[in-house]
Parts: sequence; C-alpha cells; structure tokens
Amino acid sequence: MSEGLLDPTSVRAIAERIGLRPTKTRGQNFVHDANTVRRIVSLAEVGPRDRVIEVGPGLGSLTLGLLETGAQVVAVEIDEVLAAQLPATVTERMPEAASRLDLVTSDALAVRELPGQPPTALVANLPYNVSVPVLLHMLDLSESWRTGLVMVQLEVADRLVAAPGSKVYGVPSAKLAWWAQASRVGTVPPKVFWPVPNVDSGLVRIVRREPPVTEATREQVFTVIDAAFASRRKMLRGALAGLCGGSARAAELIEAAGVDPTLRGEALDIAAFAAVAEALLRGGALRG
Repeated sequence: MSEGLLDPTSVRAIAERIGLRPTKTRGQNFVHDANTVRRIVSLAEVGPRDRVIEVGPGLGSLTLGLLETGAQVVAVEIDEVLAAQLPATVTERMPEAASRLDLVTSDALAVRELPGQPPTALVANLPYNVSVPVLLHMLDLSESWRTGLVMVQLEVADRLVAAPGSKVYGVPSAKLAWWAQASRVGTVPPKVFWPVPNVDSGLVRIVRREPPVTEATREQVFTVIDAAFASRRKMLRGALAGLCGGSARAAELIEAAGVDPTLRGEALDIAAFAAVAEALLRGGALRG
C-alpha cells in the first residue's frame, strides 16, 4: 500500500483503476507534484485548527496535502466517479486522516449549505471554465471562512487581482472586491498537471474584509457593475442609461453619488460602485 501525497505514477494508476478520461468541459487537470501541493498548502497557511472547503478535489492530490497539515476538509466534487474514489484514496494513503474528510457530491454552484462546523478557509484548484462564479458563490455561501487560496488559469488570476484603471479590471475584479482583498502569490507551470494544460496557472490569496457601507444590497451593486462593464467603451452615463431611463437621468444620479458620469466602469473601485448603486436606489432606478 502506498502512503502520502500522490505522484505521477499514483495519479495515473488511480485514473486507470476508475476508468477516468479527463475532460476539458469540466476543466480536469490534476496536480501530480507533491512539492507544488505542499507549496500551495503552505501559502494557504492552514493547519490543525482549520476546516477547509476544497472545490473540485479530483483525484485527491490537494486533499491529501491539506489533510497532512491536520486540517479538516470539506470536499465538493461534481463528478460522481471521482467523489466515490476520494475517500478510498485517503483511507489508503493517509488512513489516520480519513475521519477528517467530509464529502459533498454536487455541483459547487448548486451547494446551499455545508456539513459540519463552519469552515475557516477555502483552498482549491478551480476548474478554468467556472472558476470565477464558483469562487463568488463560495464567498456568498459561507461568511465564516476568512482566508483562501485558489489556483486558477493565469489570465483569470490577473483579472481577480486587478485594480481599477487596469486593462484587465472588470466584473470579476469588482465583484470579488465586495468581499475580499485578492493578491497574486505565485505561478504554477503546466508540467505539474496531468493532462498538461496549455496555460500557466496563478495562485491567488484571498483575505476577507467588510463590504462597503451602503443602503444598496449586494445584488443591486452587482447589477450596476454588470451594466457598467457590459459595454466597456461607454461612459457610465451611457452604460447605466438602461437602468435609469436615459443617459441624462443616469448622469444626474451618478453625480449625486459623487462620481463623474463621464468615467468608464474600469475607473471605479467597489466603494464607488456601491455609492452609485445607492444613488440609483434612492432615485428609483433600482428596485428596493
């Protein structure tokens, strides 16, 4: 019986045993390098006192790395075959940690509650095609986790951490900023994955903070963000005209928020978006 973290040979052996053929549609690229796993876990700063959400555990590479620290893990896996194999892999390779694993077999976007005690952290190798919506959903799902580390496609990582004024600042950057501060803390090369992807991955650290103080709800603020970036070339007064019944009314309400209506969405931080949403709410342009 093999023990410890997975290596390329064990990853292939498990995949062959369960008849796995990785699919691009689910963004299945599995880490097979123990050093990379330990690096991710170290950057996540989790330990025995933590209960960690892991989305998309796959074959269990990162799961084992998290369990190795003494942490509890709540693994959310959409693939029923992978989900069925995960507890067996943990029992075989790290039997003393098997009782610290809870498994949720579900699409992460469909999860409405998590089992057991409230989680304290999120650490995940997120599928490229759904990484942003899954991350935002997990932030909304549980307020108890305060720190996180996600591995995503490098381009997505850059968008998540982008500041206002950046060419890649957009909807993901602004929405994530509602909940947390994000920073790039590393890059991961394609060679540590199976199958090998054609892009590098980025490691993004997430630290919770309080959302902006506003009378508008998060949903209302996000409605304004979506509208502001729907046409990146438009000034705010034009981009929000559809919400306000015309650009003149939009300009009036945006100015009431203390924001220049000739700016574009990429110039606004989350506090400014919240202020605009509140002004639109008070002006009757958003439903209360």
